[in-house]
Amino acid sequence: MSTPIVQTSRRFFQEVVLTVLEPQFPEETAGTAFGLFGYGSEAYGMDDALSRDHHWGLRIDALMPETVLRERRDAMLRAVAAALPASFEGIPLREGHVGGAGLALDSLEGFLARTVGLPGIPQSHAEWLRVPEEDILHLLNGEVWLDRSGRFTAVRRAFGAYYPEPVWRRRIAHWCRYYSGMGCYALKRALLRENEFYAATAFAKAIRWGVQLAFLLDRTYFPYDKWLMAYFERLPRLAGPLRPLVEEAVRLSTSWERKLELLDAFSVVLDRTLVEDGLIRPHARYSGSATSGYRLLEHAYAELIQGLPKELQGEVPVWDQVYLEAFHSRYVATLDLDAWDRLLCLEPAAPDPPGA
Repeated sequence: MSTPIVQTSRRFFQEVVLTVLEPQFPEETAGTAFGLFGYGSEAYGMDDALSRDHHWGLRIDALMPETVLRERRDAMLRAVAAALPASFEGIPLREGHVGGAGLALDSLEGFLARTVGLPGIPQSHAEWLRVPEEDILHLLNGEVWLDRSGRFTAVRRAFGAYYPEPVWRRRIAHWCRYYSGMGCYALKRALLRENEFYAATAFAKAIRWGVQLAFLLDRTYFPYDKWLMAYFERLPRLAGPLRPLVEEAVRLSTSWERKLELLDAFSVVLDRTLVEDGLIRPHARYSGSATSGYRLLEHAYAELIQGLPKELQGEVPVWDQVYLEAFHSRYVATLDLDAWDRLLCLEPAAPDPPGA
């Protein structure tokens, strides 16, 4: 998943930044994980020419203990800044991901809290369910070049081992419920009432939840929406039978009635997989309702929920990026509005000519 900027950033770290930090801050360096990971298309290996209009350039992500960050951050940044060349391999350092050095010093605890809402590895099934799935890949993506303490590597290893079985089943149950009840059922009702706004929102949510459910059944974390289809195509089992259904369903030329038929076909593939995997028992073939549609996966939802430990039955998984959004809102509140507009690539437009 390496990209040129990841490779160049790795060389920049090894040849420039590490040669400054290691002799001057040996203990701090030994306790810090360095790499390129987390947020941004380059950490996924998905950046292209369109990615480079903001927050792109040489980048080193560094996670250290909170106390070390508070006490030594400024001194470490000053030392690195004093040793920097004007550019590295043709890339101006002022264009880096972080102003100046391209070195983003952060605490491991802070990074985890704003990404998955926890200061470390989940300690219970309930904590696992409170982690937004699309943010787990922000812990696992990219590269870690140096982690002598092993603290971040241990977190990556724990999340990389995937969900505990009861958590996995609870999440599958939730996605079955939403795909079928809030997606397929809602689209059927919207079409009956000729409500195109409701149809559009119900379909968009349903196709997303259906794809995400395929990730769960293939025991693979799904990413943020921007990269969802690129990762979906790599699923070992379900990309093959489901990709043609998705591609036809999302075409603007596909009628609403056909979109609903495709969602129902999607349900059949997922239901069959649930049976094959022993997650639900084999069952009779069902027919849909003229008014409620084909709510097939809500059968699976009920069976899965009833088979869970009681303490998990009412635990609703978190699936939106609530922790990142809380952090981002606080960050944006500190910015000068002109600086924020520049990050958004918003430039003042030329005034209209007189008489226009």
